[in-house]
Amino acid sequence: MGKAASLTTLSAERFAANFAEAEPGLTVKSAVEEANRCLYCYDAPCIKACPTGINIPSFIKRIATGNLKGSATTIMDSNPVGASCARVCPTEELCEGACVLNDASEPIRIGLLQRYATDWAIKSGKPLFQAGTPNGKKVAVVGGGPAGLSAARELARDGFEVVVYEARELAGGLDTYGIVSFRLPQPISLWEVEQVEKLGVTIKTGVKVGADVPPSELLEQYDAVVLAAGMGYVPKLGIEGEDLEGVYDAIRFVEATKTAAPDVKLEGARVAVIGAGNTAIDAATCSVRLGAGNVKMVYRRTREEMTAYEFEYEFAKQEGVEFSWLTAPVRIIGDKSGKVTHLECVKMALSPEAGRDGRRLPVPIEDSEFLLPVDAVIVAIGQTRHTGLIEAFGLEHERGVVKIDPATRRTSHPKVYAAGDIVFGGGQGEAMVVSAAQQGKEAAHAISRHFSVTQQTIAI
Repeated sequence: MGKAASLTTLSAERFAANFAEAEPGLTVKSAVEEANRCLYCYDAPCIKACPTGINIPSFIKRIATGNLKGSATTIMDSNPVGASCARVCPTEELCEGACVLNDASEPIRIGLLQRYATDWAIKSGKPLFQAGTPNGKKVAVVGGGPAGLSAARELARDGFEVVVYEARELAGGLDTYGIVSFRLPQPISLWEVEQVEKLGVTIKTGVKVGADVPPSELLEQYDAVVLAAGMGYVPKLGIEGEDLEGVYDAIRFVEATKTAAPDVKLEGARVAVIGAGNTAIDAATCSVRLGAGNVKMVYRRTREEMTAYEFEYEFAKQEGVEFSWLTAPVRIIGDKSGKVTHLECVKMALSPEAGRDGRRLPVPIEDSEFLLPVDAVIVAIGQTRHTGLIEAFGLEHERGVVKIDPATRRTSHPKVYAAGDIVFGGGQGEAMVVSAAQQGKEAAHAISRHFSVTQQTIAI
């Protein structure tokens, strides 16, 4: 089955080089030239395609005229995590995909222009927004990721006193910890966190609601609560060998690369990544940049059913990642010392009928088992749900997906609103950073409307 690799840890110098931002930003000249290609459409389709409704022609026009503060303000006004989204949004499916120039030439590079403007704002250090006049109301936000930060930012601008409870050491959620550094450097996300704090929002990090603070305390002390806790780590596969040395949770694996070179020996390694979503792609490309000799993604369906974005898939191929379609793991095998040596797999076929998610079901092919020699296995098959936290708040949910009124984002508890990954699933849209940001805004605006109406009623 081949000789096992002699594994070492990537040096700090090589790590820094390999994990530096992959795509360079625009120069002043190229940004202005690209901005001048825009037709500044009336009723622009790119605006409609953006979940946060950024006035794209407006911010591009400001770049063309040298008004970079105005451009950045236009972006961040609509999207509180607009600097991160400039790097991680699937623009070819959203704004750039809707650009009218697609039929004539190439679409405007909206993502890079958005990055150009927000990069200027980061470097300038100039404030873009200010807090609203205090209205005497207090709101707790559970979770400091894109949805939570967006809700907190909007609430602060509307005059609410806001406290964000974040379980991790740093706020920013997925943007800070879960997206590879060569696509989204951590300082970008932390700048967005800082913008929220400058509006007077208190962010309590290292505080886990449900463990350090009971939900009942928040419900008692605050006028409203926004639940934006996201999702947890990767669930178990439920197969033999998951506890062997060399088996990794994909989310923890990516997190370990976000601040410093991880103590993971992958130089020359044969790595199997189980799954085919965006996190699986991130784990695979991280493995390549940590020096792995061969990286294979093992997926039980076909390319057509994989959930990763097209640009993620293309990037992985460019990085040399291989794909084993219609392949499912059945056992992880190790040596006497407890280290991974093989992944036992079985070939699959797709059934004619579709499953609950609309995709055809994978079915094992009899007597098709085979062994894949590996030095590491990374599991990326989705994320666990914060069911315990949801139930501690007394909220209705469907297998960990919080039920909300779509018009108000209010849950079954009249004081609790929800946004982000904690409401994603069961056909409730697509889990994107930009969608989470919009949902956070919507929750904040619903709270503002509620208390505005309440005040008017009292006055009458």
